[in-house]
Amino acid sequence: MMPGGRPLRIGADIGGTFTDLVFLCADGTLHKRKQPSTPADYAEAIIKGVTAFCEEQRSPPGQITEIVHATTVATNAILERKGARSALLTTAGFRDVLELRRIRIPMSYNLNWQKPLPLIERELRIPIAERIDARGNVLIPIDTAAFEAVVALLEECCVESVAVCFLHSYRNPQHERLAGDILKRDLPRIHVSLSHEVLPEMLEFERTSTTVVNAYVAPLIATYLSTLRDRLRQHGVDAPILVMQSNGGLISANVAAERPVVIIESGPAAGVVAAARLARDSGYENVITLDMGGTTTKASIIERGEMLRATEYEVGAAASVSSRLMRGNGYVLRIPVIDVSEVGSGGGSIAALDSGGSLRVGPLSAGAVPGPACYGQGNELPTVTDANLVLGYLNAHSLAGGALHIRRDLAEAAILRHVADCSALSMDEAAYGIHLVANSNMVRAIKMVSVERGRDPAEFMMMAFGGAGPIHAAGVARELGITRVLIPPSPGVFSAFGLLRAEVEQHAAKTVLTLTHHADLTAIQSALEAMREELVTRFALEGYPESRITIATFVDLRYRGQSTEITVPITLPLIETELRVAEARFEAEFERTYGHRGHNKEFELVTCRLIASVIRHAEHAAAWAAELGGAAQAERLAYFGPRYGALQTPVVGRAGLRAQARPGPLIVQEYDTSVIVPPECTIALDAHNNIAMNIGVE
Repeated sequence: MMPGGRPLRIGADIGGTFTDLVFLCADGTLHKRKQPSTPADYAEAIIKGVTAFCEEQRSPPGQITEIVHATTVATNAILERKGARSALLTTAGFRDVLELRRIRIPMSYNLNWQKPLPLIERELRIPIAERIDARGNVLIPIDTAAFEAVVALLEECCVESVAVCFLHSYRNPQHERLAGDILKRDLPRIHVSLSHEVLPEMLEFERTSTTVVNAYVAPLIATYLSTLRDRLRQHGVDAPILVMQSNGGLISANVAAERPVVIIESGPAAGVVAAARLARDSGYENVITLDMGGTTTKASIIERGEMLRATEYEVGAAASVSSRLMRGNGYVLRIPVIDVSEVGSGGGSIAALDSGGSLRVGPLSAGAVPGPACYGQGNELPTVTDANLVLGYLNAHSLAGGALHIRRDLAEAAILRHVADCSALSMDEAAYGIHLVANSNMVRAIKMVSVERGRDPAEFMMMAFGGAGPIHAAGVARELGITRVLIPPSPGVFSAFGLLRAEVEQHAAKTVLTLTHHADLTAIQSALEAMREELVTRFALEGYPESRITIATFVDLRYRGQSTEITVPITLPLIETELRVAEARFEAEFERTYGHRGHNKEFELVTCRLIASVIRHAEHAAAWAAELGGAAQAERLAYFGPRYGALQTPVVGRAGLRAQARPGPLIVQEYDTSVIVPPECTIALDAHNNIAMNIGVE
């Protein structure tokens, strides 16, 4: 029983199949729970998990001090085009920026490719007579008299949210502020997103796209978070709610409701944050993360102990990436993000033969409802989970410690009907084929964040987590030449635990656009100081004193004449020699990414960036927790491909690895996942209770 009055922090990560919850006590004791996700009402799974835990532990809900949340609500709204009915107010002559986009085609040889439809139809992209030039001078004053007709149109069309994006408002936001004041006065129930608040940077399309996405999901996120807070209070939980951002920092639910664009990729970010902190605690500097859940697989890189970050992302495509080589498939977000690639390949991904007879896996997913065929909830199509069950990789009777009962016969029937019978493959061959195709999808995700950025994955260790990551890790690592895989404690709920290891963080950015050799240092320093004051003010409104805030400074540099930048750190106060150091850092990173250095030695400083974090050391005193119990010694038949066939394979718990290294084949069965150790591989526990797997060569 949990002692009464002990403070409790909760991490809640909503996934496509399961909602993962971790309950962390002040002494480091960790409790975990996997709750089937509830797509019709995402908050329901959290409420059920929290109330059930409190009842089981006889713990009063009032002792919960904080709930940290990662959610896919915004992402799903974009994918399913179920966001708010929105409008765009933009400078006359620029209403079609959303449709013109950038000249980016993800696959130039695909003649059937079509760009995604704009989130706002043309009739609701409203031109406004106004103009500000690139230096911030007013050329055409805004016509406020025209807003009476605009307001009437928005009311008539039942618009719920409005994005305002005027040309060069990042230099002078005067007209946007005036438009925002009118809209908030005359249409108080409509959410208003102003581009100079969402993204005060140059590049018209990127700024418009980011502001429109913010407007599109804002009412939905505000309603969701408000409902979640109210329902928790009804059950006696009155703790503050923090939400994970795409950049790996936390913000309050109130800020998330105003700027939901920054939480689009909150779930994937949480996993990378957890991996980075565990890698640092365990002494591993260079790590590739593989996070495979029920719907998608996410990959990222931790290099020299630091997460790789990007300033642009595309969401709403089959592969959501920040890759410079895969552009045009989704909606552009110009926001700070952890550099993550995401593909539609998870445990619930559906396998099928295409018209040419080739086996495909994903991106369609069975999700939580109805789920894989083996769940017995009505789905008759085979999924990756069904294949892994037939291969013997999963417990034949239940998942999540017995919380979810499964049926192998239904999995076999689905694979037989839709894959094996159609391809003259045996049951084992068909299931193994699904497993391998899923692996190849994950290899693609890892190459997006490694090879495409000039990194050789073979030089990294892989850290695999998520409910399905440890099942596929060995095969994916072998394909990439990675020789060592790490499975952290509690891998199936690892991202949820990462939520509790994150810091409260806010970002600010400002376009300055100047040559570094002729830069006005006073003006740049003034811009940095203004951003610093803005961030300190934001934190003060959330109740955090300035004494607990740390600030890191970065600049976006490029060779003169280029159109893309690289972000590098810079030290304040800003002096001439520090700019030379930043130039050297830029060239080193440019060479690492592109394989050469430019001949042009003139550099442009495009954007200044600040990251402000709140120091929360006392709240992070808990150690990583590992359940070393698990399955008793047993065996079951598992299939490891045509070379080895089906083998009687020992099944152990994590504690069974303490005595000495164990060779494969082996299955480590845990509450939240299974770790598959193929033949030619060995595993052992390291000093931090991670499972370390050495990958042999077949």
